[in-house]
Amino acid sequence: MKLTTKGRYAVTAMLDLAIHHEQGPISLSDISARQGISLSYLEQLFAKLRRRGLVVSTRGPGGGYTLSRAATEIAIADVITAVDERVDTARCAGRGDCCNGEPCLTHDLWFELSQRIEDFLATITLGDIMQRQTVREVAHRQNRCLANKVSATL
Repeated sequence: MKLTTKGRYAVTAMLDLAIHHEQGPISLSDISARQGISLSYLEQLFAKLRRRGLVVSTRGPGGGYTLSRAATEIAIADVITAVDERVDTARCAGRGDCCNGEPCLTHDLWFELSQRIEDFLATITLGDIMQRQTVREVAHRQNRCLANKVSATL
């Protein structure tokens, strides 16, 4: 499967942004601190997310990023493709040239699995994930940890 750290981190960062949307623009440094993703990596990801129209940036004091539309309107598949990722279980990326330029014995199986994964991710939105109790618990814990770190440095 070709889903790498880039796709996972993009989904995680977008979910963090969605969870904290009521706070206004969210800085990448806050996402970095909560999620343990390097700031420079987030900057690269958010440049792609912004170009694809999934986030909007606000400059200046109090600036940061917001979702371009409601979390319920952003599918996980949209986030993954925005950062140039693909969910592909076939060695040939669906081209059918996996065995000396021809389809291999299991080409159709892996191609169909890839399609089902893509279809599944296209039906789940950031809003759907935000509603999960375990996600809310993790977000609450991360917020407490970040608050503790901030108060310890003051």
